[in-house]
Amino acid sequence: MPLPPRWVRRLLLAPGVVLLAFLVVTTLPVWALLAAAASPLVPGRLRPLRLLWLGCVYLVWDATALLALFVLWVASGFGWRVRSPGFQRAHYVLAGWFLRALFWHARWALHLSIDVVGTDPDTALPGRPELVLCRHAGPGDSFILIHALVNWFNREPRIVLKDSLQWDPAVDVLLNRLPNRFLAPGPDRRGSVTEQIGHLAHGLDDDDAFVIFPEGGNFTPGRRLRAIEKLRGLGLERMARRAERMRHVLAPQPGGLLAALDAAPDAGVIFVAHTGLDRMLSVGDVWRELPMDKRIIMRFWPVPPEEVPTGRQERIDWLFDWWARIDEWIAANRDGAA
Repeated sequence: MPLPPRWVRRLLLAPGVVLLAFLVVTTLPVWALLAAAASPLVPGRLRPLRLLWLGCVYLVWDATALLALFVLWVASGFGWRVRSPGFQRAHYVLAGWFLRALFWHARWALHLSIDVVGTDPDTALPGRPELVLCRHAGPGDSFILIHALVNWFNREPRIVLKDSLQWDPAVDVLLNRLPNRFLAPGPDRRGSVTEQIGHLAHGLDDDDAFVIFPEGGNFTPGRRLRAIEKLRGLGLERMARRAERMRHVLAPQPGGLLAALDAAPDAGVIFVAHTGLDRMLSVGDVWRELPMDKRIIMRFWPVPPEEVPTGRQERIDWLFDWWARIDEWIAANRDGAA
């Protein structure tokens, strides 16, 4: 489904979410009774009730964020100064508050824990901008990574995302006010994908983290096979064979990394892998896995800029080497063992 224009999203979708949250909260006892009645018929501990609660919390969270963003918009002179440094910082602080609230609830309602292993990015690369390259698998991994960067490492992320994420009104409003880039398939008046990524990565300062997902989408077995066939269709047989040996990740697309490295040569590079959401590839998987009771493990590998290769092909091979290493780490840790 094509994304509606911005004015439709602002005038219809955003107020609609606030109204829907109000209606759901005021009728919550009715929904809770229905979910409680269905719970004995469904395997798991009160799964319908927990799913209802999770959905209500996210809806209220989204609506509250929209109201807070509206207040910031008014305070900025109805958007006149919304991109000034002070209001940009206020939006990052607001994002940190809401992400902390979301993950506090996830820990309570879903028995979800997040453990970070490996070198702390700020310890390894203090006072440097960072290019953060993360695998993409399972629902919520983008939220988890941004939560870690904002609230644990005090970074200001610049994120490359799919344009479909703008269907979420709070994500749409917040991230379009900050230096991020939503990429849509097909031609774009702002230039090619690599040109847009290079433009976004230009001018990073010492507390910025440029976030990109080189796989281009969540891992699924079907996407893995299509990525391999695409490499073969381009005549890249050696890369296709390397991608075949990686069982838990998609073949990385190097164009975005190459553009970011050229635009930010002084930045360190951080590779990020995680496990715990690997079996949640569809809505049906999410339903089967709830209640989650999961431990998510995130692994950071920092690389200082002086260790990054300089040649184009060397950088592509280097990216595939790291993705193979991430694939091996996932195979060893996907059952929650550190």
